[in-house]
Amino acid sequence: MAGRISDDDIALVRERSPIADVVGEHIQLRNAGGGNLKGLCPFHDEKSPSFNVTPTRGYWYCFGCAEGGDVITFVRRLEHLTFSEAIERLAQRAGIQLRYEQGGYVPGREHGERTRLIEAHKAAAEFYTGLLEAPEAAPGRRFLAERGFERADAEHFGVGYAPAEWDRLARHLLGRGYTVNELVKGGLAREGRRGPVDRFRGRLVWPIRDITGDVIGFGARKLLDSDDGPKYLNTPDSPIYKKSTVLYGIDLAKREISKRSQAVVVEGYTDVMACHLSGVPTAVATCGTSFGEDHIKVLRRLLLDQAEFRGEVVFTFDGDSAGQKAALRAFADEQKFVTQTFVAVQPDGLDPCDLRVKHGDGAVRDLIAGREPLFAFAIRSVISRYDLDSNEGRVAALDAAAPLVAGIKDPALRGRYAVDLDRWLGFMDERMVLRRIQEVGGRSGGQTSARGSRRPAPPAPDPADPVVRVEVEALKLAVQRPALMGPEFDALGAAVFTVPGHAALYEVIVTAGGTVAAGPGGREWVDRLLGATEDGAVRAMVTRFAVEPLRADLADEERYGAAVLARLAEVAVTRALVQIKARMERLNPVEQQQEYNRLFGELVALEQQRRVFRERAV
Repeated sequence: MAGRISDDDIALVRERSPIADVVGEHIQLRNAGGGNLKGLCPFHDEKSPSFNVTPTRGYWYCFGCAEGGDVITFVRRLEHLTFSEAIERLAQRAGIQLRYEQGGYVPGREHGERTRLIEAHKAAAEFYTGLLEAPEAAPGRRFLAERGFERADAEHFGVGYAPAEWDRLARHLLGRGYTVNELVKGGLAREGRRGPVDRFRGRLVWPIRDITGDVIGFGARKLLDSDDGPKYLNTPDSPIYKKSTVLYGIDLAKREISKRSQAVVVEGYTDVMACHLSGVPTAVATCGTSFGEDHIKVLRRLLLDQAEFRGEVVFTFDGDSAGQKAALRAFADEQKFVTQTFVAVQPDGLDPCDLRVKHGDGAVRDLIAGREPLFAFAIRSVISRYDLDSNEGRVAALDAAAPLVAGIKDPALRGRYAVDLDRWLGFMDERMVLRRIQEVGGRSGGQTSARGSRRPAPPAPDPADPVVRVEVEALKLAVQRPALMGPEFDALGAAVFTVPGHAALYEVIVTAGGTVAAGPGGREWVDRLLGATEDGAVRAMVTRFAVEPLRADLADEERYGAAVLARLAEVAVTRALVQIKARMERLNPVEQQQEYNRLFGELVALEQQRRVFRERAV
């Protein structure tokens, strides 16, 4: 940025940027009476127009999404620009030469340099695209055709061809009035013995644009066997191009990312093209570098990444070991997002471009739709390295995965993945797994215990989880209406409960004599439960469950209690089924036929039990 824009120039930009004209370039406005205009809001989906513009006051407001402001605010919101960037965009539109106030630099120098480099890159992009249909670009056209891209697709993404001559682009730009220093500084050429030498030669090139749509660099793919350079060559860092902050396709994807609250991060230029053409217009890619913190900042700005977890970022990686390593690197950055993060991996290792060629547009959409939470993918990737058929292998896998789970900041999410890890490893001992995770968290730093050791806070249950909800309802009935639960509840066992706090309360109920000894309940029963434990958290839970309303009208109390018990038993049987299926997946049906058949018999019996419990629950 060249410094602070003059206040007089900002006022002039506002004056010469009529809001009706600027907004009208993006949406259709109609007379709404009273001097107002109305149209469909560009910031959210709607069928009836609620976006209003008042030209006499220079303001806009949408009654659908409660957004509003002046012409600068509109451009900032629409193009996802900073205040200064929006002023510059409007100034360019109005033909205003901005003045920058002095602030420890030579006024206007940086701004003038940036403008020149942007214009040079625009001219280079036009030069490259103009050559794509030339006879010499046949290898480039063949490359695109083999990957399912047509001429219109290349035009949409601005794909071009860099000729094989040493200095053809340089001579073209020098003839347009640009200097050798500008070409070298912008990364379009490098110094040679006899003058500037083109950086890209004999390659297919993609223009890389910033979020405003200005060309700031190029990515180039090798086509010729005689080219001894890397497969992909990118513009080096320059005054206008910083690869750590650049995302290819961001100019095309930004509005859809904002509208859908989703960003898909792929690995290459052709993958971005394939996704957009397949109906995934939120795809972007890094440019010759790994996904990092600066890229996160760009996406957070577009996703309006806040505490509501309303957005998501989907990473696509190859299914091989390199892809798994990439996912683990992304795992380290995941919690810099507030947004939820996912991984989409094609089992056969195809990237989105190859997937589209082999299986069509729908397969690309299905790939993204089948995304898996990044935490789950990273944990599964770690435990897949171990022999889960032996106790030693499962314990080693637990120790390897425990640091990942312990590193999850959200305590509720950490607890749920502790349960998942137990299930994936087949221990069916959630307390042991959670204890192991807490020990790892204690070594790495966490909440201080009474003895001064460090451990993470105990995970909080997710109240929206249907399993948690049925556990809560069963315990509330046991506290408020113990007569409805009776011996069937007392015989369940603490292992039925997935939440450690719920299991602890169940044990307190059993210690107090169980629901069969509680009689009709009431205050005396609650007092007995409170007296049966000194655990403050469990005592608080008893008090809460004693007063919290039940989820259903108890017109038929006995029937309701039976339904809750049946649902709880169904959940327990389902968990046992998952464990058996996991064991069966690790067996060879031919070589271990006897064990496989035994487990299959247990599976059938448990399925019948689950069906009975499900019918009772209904």
